[in-house]
Parts: sequence; C-alpha cells; structure tokens
Amino acid sequence: MRTSLSLLFLAAALAGCHRDAMRADGPAARPVAAAVAADDNLNAVLWMQNAAEYRANSLQTYRAATRELDRALKDRNWDALDASERSNSARGLPPAVVFDVDETVLDNSPYQARLVDTGTEYDEAQWDAWVREQKATAIPGVVEFAKAAKARGVALFFISNRAVHLKDATIANLRAVGLPVKDDAFLGLGTVVPDCEQAGSDKNCRRQLIGRKYRVLMQFGDQLGDFVEVAPNTPARRDALLESHKSWIGERWWVLANPTYGSWEPATFGNDYRLSRDARRAAKREALRLAR
Repeated sequence: MRTSLSLLFLAAALAGCHRDAMRADGPAARPVAAAVAADDNLNAVLWMQNAAEYRANSLQTYRAATRELDRALKDRNWDALDASERSNSARGLPPAVVFDVDETVLDNSPYQARLVDTGTEYDEAQWDAWVREQKATAIPGVVEFAKAAKARGVALFFISNRAVHLKDATIANLRAVGLPVKDDAFLGLGTVVPDCEQAGSDKNCRRQLIGRKYRVLMQFGDQLGDFVEVAPNTPARRDALLESHKSWIGERWWVLANPTYGSWEPATFGNDYRLSRDARRAAKREALRLAR
C-alpha cells in the first residue's frame, strides 16, 4: 500500500541528542543517537529481498487463507467488512476477496532499494515511473491463492492507493505475474464512489462500493487501513482497532509483513511530514520501548 513512505533518515539533530543525554537517570536512560548517517530502511529492505523467513511468512499466510476459503463460502453470514462499512445485508450476495496491491500482492522492494541506494525519500513522480516499468514481482503465495479463489467462483478486487491514472500499468503488471485480473477489478486512488465521500487516501468508500454487490469473504493487506478506516491515525487508535477485530485476524483479515513503510510510521510523529527528516527520526526514537 502506498500511503506514506519515509526512508533513509540522517542522524538525529545535535540538540535532540543533547536532550536525550541530559535526561539520563540511570540504566534505563535512552541512549544518545549515533553521530553517523542513519539508514532506517536498510535492514527492512534487505529482509524483504533476502530473508527466507520473509518468503515463508507470505507463503504461510496465503496457504492458510486458502484452507479457510471453503469454510467462508459455506457460512452465509461470513463477511469481512467492518459493520461501519456495510450498509446492506451481505447474505445472498456473490462472494469476493479484496486485496491491497503494494507489498500485499506486488513486491516493490526494488523501488525501495533504489531509495536506499540514492539516499532519497518517496517521490510521486519517481513512484509513477516505477509503476510504469511494470517490474514488480508477485508476493510469494498470492498467485496460487488467487487462482484457488477464482476456481471457487470468488470475484477478485484490488483496492490500491496507486492513482487511477496508473490503472493500465498496474493491471498489466498484475497479469504479468499470473494474477487473473478483470479490467474493472482495480479501484485506485481517485475512484469515484457515489454517495460516499472519501477522506484523503482512506479506502472505506471503495470497500463499501464492493460491499454493495458482494459478500466479502476475506481482505488482504499490509496496513491496518487496508481493512478498516483508521481515524485518527494514532498508536492508541490503531491498537484499539486491532483489539476490537482480533478474532478476524487469520480468518477474515490477512496481514502481510511490510517493515519498509506504512501508516504505522507517521503515527509516531503526529502524521506531520512538514517536520524535517531529522525531527521525524528523533520522534521515532522517542517512540522506542526500552528494556527496564
């Protein structure tokens, strides 16, 4: 999901380091930030590209979801949309599955690696250019799951915060990796949903649009906002939403690992991208939970 990318933060400002040092009050004091250039995303991108554990995590997610498909189909009351996004009865509607795209279906780690290599942050023009290259590969396990769902008569939809002008390139990339995608199955950022006003990049209106005609068996995403509207985007609200839907995880909601970006990150610095990279990084350090 492309909502917020912040990569490659430099060392925390000297004033911030001094403040941390002056707060020292024993063994639990927060350590001073290293006075060297920092790369917050290096290990995250390396893990996605090189760790067998990452591939195993994705495979087990999609394989477990495949095993749940028949149970979801048989239970006529099964629905993966939050009640706040369901204005009609799902009972009797044809079944569907909803996917996020980036880091849920398509692996964009080469784009992230470029940012690491060049020391830059997310840029909309560069992102658009990457999408048009159509070089993203499939997340392990997703193609097999999608084919299993289609074979059972389940419709597939892809709700993405890739802009609508990237629809053709995105569908071409999805098909190139083996996913059975219909022309009307991609709902990008900017999709107009009658009688629903979307706030920013939230996906709730697009989920509602699918829910008007389909019973949603499962949702797949790498961020909480891929499943339900998160407002306000604070750590406390995110924790509360997870707690209230905990029984749906691994049943109706399937979460893919993505340590490289996500709305969880700006939640730690008040969602304020006007802050400098150093200030954002300092706020993230403040959010660390140290051993006591």
